[in-house]
Order: sequence, then structure tokens, then C-alpha cells
Amino acid sequence: MDQQNQTIFARPDAMTETVTHYCPGCTHGIIHRLVAEALDDLGVRENTLGVAPVGCSVLIYNYFDTDFLEAPHGRAPALATGFKRMRPDMVVFTYQGDGDLASIGMSEIIHAANRGEKFTTIFVNNTIYGMTGGQMAPTTLPGQVTTTCPAGRDVSRTGYPIRMVELLAALATPAYLQRVSVHTPQHIIQAKKAVRKAFEYQLEDRGFSLIELLSTCPTNWGMTPSEASKWLAENLLPYYPLGCYKDFDKAEGDK
Repeated sequence: MDQQNQTIFARPDAMTETVTHYCPGCTHGIIHRLVAEALDDLGVRENTLGVAPVGCSVLIYNYFDTDFLEAPHGRAPALATGFKRMRPDMVVFTYQGDGDLASIGMSEIIHAANRGEKFTTIFVNNTIYGMTGGQMAPTTLPGQVTTTCPAGRDVSRTGYPIRMVELLAALATPAYLQRVSVHTPQHIIQAKKAVRKAFEYQLEDRGFSLIELLSTCPTNWGMTPSEASKWLAENLLPYYPLGCYKDFDKAEGDK
């Protein structure tokens, strides 16, 4: 075969050709691709339903060649619960940011996880409200500057950032919880494995799964894309340690 004509990198079938609206350096595009590649690899694109959130990825249904529903702010887990129970044969996932999931949607995600609802959540944590102007989020770091805390987050007034994966890991029912990052190629490779595994667990009917992906927001962080990746490594990783926090295969008694 003529090696010059080989395609070594192409758009996943699960993604459309629509140009995304994301800011330069935003890693939502990378995460979209990881989800799309997982759906393609598992051969489930035609049998998948995504639930769009309110936030930077509110227009995600334009970028995926799968069925989608739009949820009210924070209510994606409730919508996913209803649809998955109605159509258990479908692959269902929610795609949510930290403001959508950890603030207004906190009760929704906790109760869905506690019930062991059999869908997958892709949780993008960039520690800030991106779409609405860079306000403080539940995951904003201590001392981090945002438009609503220009002097930095004061934990004596607002409390500490919420570690969602650790919070959900205290529940008995989730099947798979892992935190990954997408700020370097090496981390992207690990993130791809985690995303695929979460969908595999859904196909195996194991229960609720959530992958938290640490992401950059250069625009609202006031940095260049390269500076944002470095800032993530130096600041987010110490507070949000990467790793698997719950795995059905490793659970007590699952041997």
C-alpha cells in the first residue's frame, strides 16, 4: 500500500463537520473527540443519546452525530435517568461542566449516583463558570481570581472547592469513578482509556459511572493556552489528584 495515501488522523464518525464555538485553547474540543472516539470504537453511535447541559457546551448537539436532548440547568442527570429507564437498550451520557453539575445540579448528580442509574457522566472541571463571564464556581480554587471574587476565593466566606469524585465515592452504588486530565498528550491518552471504560461499564449494565476531566479555560483564566496548561498542572493537580476512586471490578466481593 502507498504509505503516502494512508490516513493516520481523521474526524471521528460520531462528530459532525460543524466548527465549534469554543475559545482558542479550550479543551472542550479534545474531550468531545475522546467521547466520539469511544462511541465509534464500541460501535454504538447509532444507539446513543447525549444530554446537553447549560454552560459552555450547551451547543454540543451540533458537534455530535448522535441523538441529543437539551436539559434545564443542572437537570441533565434527571433527564438521563428518565430516558435510560424508558430505553435501557440505549447508551446514554450526560456532558456537564462544574457550574452545571456541582452547583445547581448538585442534588441531581448525587441522587442519580446513589440510585446507581445506568448512564455515564462526562464531567468537565475547569474551576470556573466559562459561558456566563468567568464567575466563581463550586470548584474554584482557594485564592483563585474570578469576576465575582476579584481578590481571590476566600474560603472563610465561601467554603472550600468541592471534590466531586471523592464526594461520590462515599456512596455505595457508583460502578466507576475516575479523575483524569487533558492538558498534555500523555494525560489525553489516559483520559481516553477512562472514557471508553465508562461506556463499556454501561454496556455491561454495571451501573452509574462518572469521569471527571480537568480542563483549561484560557479566556476566563486570563492566560494563553500554554500558560493555562502549565497553571493546571501546578495548581489543579495538587488539589484534584488524578486517579480511580471507585471501580466495580475492584469493589469488595467482586472477584
